[in-house]
Amino acid sequence: MGDYLPSTLDQQLQMLEAIGLSSVGELYKSVPEKLMLTDPLAIPGGKSELEVLRFMTSLSEKSRVFGSVFRGAGAYRHFIPAIVSAVTSKETFVTAYTPYQAEISQGVLQSIFEYQTMIAELTGMSASNASVYDGATAAGEAAAMCRDRKRSKTLVSATANPFLIETVKTYCRAAGFDISLIPEKNGLTDFDTLREMLADDGVSGVLIQQPNFFGLIEDCERTSEIIHEGGAKFIMSVNPIASSVLKTPGECSADIAVGEGQPLGMPLSFGGPYLGFMTATEAMTRKLPGRIVGETADSSGRRAFVLTLQAREQHIRREKASSNICSNQALCAMTAAVYLAAMGPDGLREVASLCLTNAHYLAGRLDEIGLKRVHEGEFFHEFVTVCDRPEALLKHLEQNGVLGGLPIGGGILWCATEMNTKDEIDRLVALAKEALA
Repeated sequence: MGDYLPSTLDQQLQMLEAIGLSSVGELYKSVPEKLMLTDPLAIPGGKSELEVLRFMTSLSEKSRVFGSVFRGAGAYRHFIPAIVSAVTSKETFVTAYTPYQAEISQGVLQSIFEYQTMIAELTGMSASNASVYDGATAAGEAAAMCRDRKRSKTLVSATANPFLIETVKTYCRAAGFDISLIPEKNGLTDFDTLREMLADDGVSGVLIQQPNFFGLIEDCERTSEIIHEGGAKFIMSVNPIASSVLKTPGECSADIAVGEGQPLGMPLSFGGPYLGFMTATEAMTRKLPGRIVGETADSSGRRAFVLTLQAREQHIRREKASSNICSNQALCAMTAAVYLAAMGPDGLREVASLCLTNAHYLAGRLDEIGLKRVHEGEFFHEFVTVCDRPEALLKHLEQNGVLGGLPIGGGILWCATEMNTKDEIDRLVALAKEALA
């Protein structure tokens, strides 16, 4: 960040004089005196740079940083090329201000345009917005996009991430609309029950996660056919890394694709800030929340960027808006764009291939020591194994500097990415064998 240069007292007096005032207090004369702060704030005094550095260092030492991580469940540890932070940390880009004035926001607008283009290509959809807060928020917004006067009920597969499900429930309940869960069968969405639930002609949208929370790959083409036969819209929540090797939402005839963009160059950061991406078919584009940046030409014929589409109701008629998402996630969106540009299509597919290979190797090694997979279906880079004493096993791993999988329902949800080497996996298995002995 650049240096912060506050105005001097003389400069402040000059500004006050220019607007016909003699003191700062006069600026707040309309504020009732009982609301004015008369005593100093009860906060500690300032510290020197060295004192602050020592204090922050002491705080950081309280954090446990694992050198070996085998946990995902919605937030994933991937390699981030150095060029990502080198670009996004430039002073020009470190702002969250909304690019209202196109003539002075060309850089920010172009970065959003490039992001939208790459996300649309990655998902195989027609249009992308400028991003929302996170993947769960994107799912909630997508559910709202599907509603109309005749259809307003949302169905979500029980195989989706529990946090995503809770967020969509919050969105639906707050807006006064119904939501129901489609039960799972052998770790996958139960198609037979889905058909029965779609017999209710009030269903507006159905959300399926791909890969699902258990790491399994859903049959989204078949799902799409069932949903559309029932007259509802199909929402796919996808992992962007997996999307480089699996069939895209576009290929599965999804109406809306959403997902968590954290794997695209963003560190875990104790839960955020993250990035929710949203794409849609051309028919659904006008219902996308937030903003869409487009390319045009200025009066001299030069390439230029503008806010092409944004619902005015989000700002001035909020009670009539289908979404009130207005803020700008451009810095996180730019991070994803720089990561995708640095990796390229081949690099992204290589990351996905390494995730797939490492996860299957891990599953095979764990099977050798009795930690067998709960589900038989195909999986990407996560899977669930049985484990009678997950807490004891995971505690033993932690004591040896390894963050193991996530305990769920008497088993463990494991994850492997390109960051996990063969030696790390072999060491994990050896430690797990010790704990199970």
